[in-house]
Amino acid sequence: MSDPLPIQACTLKHFPAELGTTAPEAFAAARLNVYDNAFAFPLAVLNQPALEHNLQWMQRFANDKGVSLAPHGKTTMSPELFDHQLAAGAWGLTFATVFQARTGIQAGARRIIIANQVICDADLHQLQSLLQMHPELRIWFLVDSIEQVGYIEAWAKRYGDSSQQRPVRFDCLLEIGIAGQRTGCREFEQALALARRIHQSSVLALGGIECYEGNLATDTEKDKPAVEALMNRCEAVARACEQQQLFDNDEIIISAGGSAIFDLVVPGLKISLNRPVRGVLRSGCYITHDHGVYQRHLAKVQEREHLQESLKAALEVWTMVQSVPEPGLALLTCGKRDISYDLTLPFVTGYAPVGERVRSAPGPTWQITALNDQHAYLHFDAAGPAPVVGDRIILGISHPCTTFDKWKWMPVIDDTGQAQSYITTRF
Repeated sequence: MSDPLPIQACTLKHFPAELGTTAPEAFAAARLNVYDNAFAFPLAVLNQPALEHNLQWMQRFANDKGVSLAPHGKTTMSPELFDHQLAAGAWGLTFATVFQARTGIQAGARRIIIANQVICDADLHQLQSLLQMHPELRIWFLVDSIEQVGYIEAWAKRYGDSSQQRPVRFDCLLEIGIAGQRTGCREFEQALALARRIHQSSVLALGGIECYEGNLATDTEKDKPAVEALMNRCEAVARACEQQQLFDNDEIIISAGGSAIFDLVVPGLKISLNRPVRGVLRSGCYITHDHGVYQRHLAKVQEREHLQESLKAALEVWTMVQSVPEPGLALLTCGKRDISYDLTLPFVTGYAPVGERVRSAPGPTWQITALNDQHAYLHFDAAGPAPVVGDRIILGISHPCTTFDKWKWMPVIDDTGQAQSYITTRF
């Protein structure tokens, strides 16, 4: 992992103020330990051994399947983690917006998929500028309508008239969608008509086919046939585009893959065409995994693939008991501003009793039942083990994306709680 930039303590939530403007070397030399209350709570932390395991696990999965990996950067928006993913062997990175892509480019990515439509004039201007500044850079974004093509062409004409420069030709992927779900062409003929329109355009180059299968995940036997049907639709459009010579690049990209049922799309990424095909997985949440929805999904992946090991939860939020106002209820120093709550409430995964440097199992009835802006409600059976004021409560999450975006930095700790480094984010 490349070293993070120096950061100014006073601008970051719960970065130790006494360190001032801190370079990575000074941070590591301070030998801060989360068990020693060296940080204020709450504090989102990354476990270094679990991070390393997940990076290697996912890259090995992609390599073994013969596909490329372009992790979705929106999960972390961390330049340090982008660097780590690229160093582990990622072919490129994926983003949802041009702003996000710019952060990835600054981190060194030179192949980027924007898994979203690009329409806004300002975004098109930025793409034009980025591609001109970095001749080796390749960016593909999604197109799913003839109207979008027309809009981009109108922008190109305005741009050329005002600047007297010829706009670059943007690479794009034709998106196949699912009825009632997100963006993408619903019907075969609609997709083929769009492919013809892109091929006729002087400002777009059709580089392949894309879809997103994540909305099909149900953790039931329905998942596999539903994903197969979607990938078959992608293949049918790809073959028709090839037969009509509508692809504009020598290598054709077929891309899919969220973080839940990514194994099911792999066969559809490896179709055989007359030109080389690059299957690209875009999973992002694997880097930290979680204790909830993705843990459940990955158990199914492990079962389907007959894997001996799976991903490990690398992201937790440490908080502290600040009050036990009545039997069976403790209030924690953690709320909606600090932790994910969009899919499920946090889980109590452990605790460190007051004054102890050890992680213990929580009481069997300990449960987070609600979050306010700055408080978490921990309910427990008053007749059983009870937390006390000053205990450190360790919370697991469901969906890492919406915990990352609540923090501008996170310490990376080892299994003893020792802070080894930190990462920064760019939300």
